[in-house]
Amino acid sequence: MTGCNLRKVSEEIVQESSIVQYFTEKSFEQGMEQGKQQHAVAAVLTVLEVRFQNDVAKKLKPFLGAIDDLERLDQLHRVAARASNIDEFTHALLNLED
Repeated sequence: MTGCNLRKVSEEIVQESSIVQYFTEKSFEQGMEQGKQQHAVAAVLTVLEVRFQNDVAKKLKPFLGAIDDLERLDQLHRVAARASNIDEFTHALLNLED
């Protein structure tokens, strides 16, 4: 292999390595965000299970799982801890607060 061809191969390897590194970092970041979201949903569900009924929490799980805004999940966690009944929580979940 000539020096020119070797340089071209080396540049391609470096470029591919950069691309792989970029997507690896992106995947890691997405995995971290997904983990935070799952943890936040689990925290809300735990409060609902303890304060109300396990079957109610199970019914709300798909709705909570669809929320990817961590601030919103934190807000719902606080509402779940303070709500006087499940209707009050559901009202907040559906953004029906007055």
